[in-house]
Amino acid sequence: MTHRKHDPGPSRRDLLRGAALGGLGLLGIPRLSRALGAEPTPGSGDEFFIFIHAAGGWDVTLWSDPRNERAGLVEPATTATVDAGAMRLWKDASTSGERSFEIVQPSGCKIPFGPGIGHLVDHFDRLLVVNGLAMNTVSHPDGIAFSATGRHLQGSRAPQPSLNTVIANEYGLSQTFPSISVQFPSSYVGEQLDRRAAPLSIERIGNLATTLRRSAAYETAADREAISVVLSEEAAELAARAHAPGVLEGFALQLSSLGRMVRGGLEELFSDAKLRQLQPQLNYRSRYHGPQAVNAAFAIEACKRNLVRCISFSLGGLDTHGASYRSHGAVQQDLFDLVAELLRALDRAPHPTRTGHKLSEHTHVLVLSEFCRTPQLNLAGGRDHYPNNSALVISPRFPGNRVFGRTDPEQLLPAATLQRGGAARPIEPPDLLATFLGAFGVAPRKYLRDGEVVQELLRS
Repeated sequence: MTHRKHDPGPSRRDLLRGAALGGLGLLGIPRLSRALGAEPTPGSGDEFFIFIHAAGGWDVTLWSDPRNERAGLVEPATTATVDAGAMRLWKDASTSGERSFEIVQPSGCKIPFGPGIGHLVDHFDRLLVVNGLAMNTVSHPDGIAFSATGRHLQGSRAPQPSLNTVIANEYGLSQTFPSISVQFPSSYVGEQLDRRAAPLSIERIGNLATTLRRSAAYETAADREAISVVLSEEAAELAARAHAPGVLEGFALQLSSLGRMVRGGLEELFSDAKLRQLQPQLNYRSRYHGPQAVNAAFAIEACKRNLVRCISFSLGGLDTHGASYRSHGAVQQDLFDLVAELLRALDRAPHPTRTGHKLSEHTHVLVLSEFCRTPQLNLAGGRDHYPNNSALVISPRFPGNRVFGRTDPEQLLPAATLQRGGAARPIEPPDLLATFLGAFGVAPRKYLRDGEVVQELLRS
């Protein structure tokens, strides 16, 4: 680092104080934006994105593609194999025969659901279910990467950016936090990405509250921010002259972002206790997803304050192979109950920049898992990994009360539902990701090698 003359004259101090109190706009941010290249996408401040990973691989027969009767290899869930009493919507089949439970399908609902759907069925008019996703893998890491990036792992690495990174790169560069990822399968890969789009990956929301806490014993907030301004300015200047500027650009980015992170009362936004106070209606005592309800509370509050473009988090407990399969339906119910309450909270919240609009009118939710589970039970009374899948889209850009895609009668293989150039094939994760990007005017080929926009999935 270059050495400056020691000249703490009043003009310099006044300048730094002004920058500290007025934000980094005077010295840090415009200069840094020029040094790092692309400016934030114009008009991108209205939309918010929430990505949820249902970790472990869900049994789609209990929610998105219900199979309640024996057919070939299909062994439906029964009161002997799952804890049906824990599922509010479980209703024993009223007719004799091989059926085990009644399909959940309220009046006006065009989607047949299994009892694991929980309270989310109340929002059926918003839901787009995509069935028959061809996964071509039964590996947790590979299926996770394929679902979130559209590519299988190469070695142990994802060769493409995950969807949350792409959206942050297109729409989040002006945010304080373009993308926050809480145990979500995030990847930052590709020369076309701005460094500001790298997901802030954390294990739990509360971890950041401690990081943002500052003592006033030795310096004031203005002192600290003034120092950050000077260091960010110097890092940007050095990056402009460096042969390999990457490290210095990253350093400048971190320093310039620090001021925005520690000012404005952001510490409470990452406090578990404060989030529970701000969103008390979420079920923090849920048997399976109570602690993770804080993630949903954070998503709501972060969008309300217009601080984060993409919030991504994982909800686990679905990897049930043996006797633990008894809890699988209840775990699903807790998951979808949480999504339902998230939607209700977004309905109540005003949009931070669009007067008269609800936050839910500009928030887009994608729920995915790495694969489904076998249609037949194993010797331990559970279900194993299977290379089929479903996904759930909740977005004003996509039609609601609709199911797209299917599997064969025995639910062994995804059925060919896409007709392209005279050939038929099943829908795959790259197609779903490409369609999601296309819905927001992003050219999929800028980021994805495979997949195509499925027009049938978009609102006409």
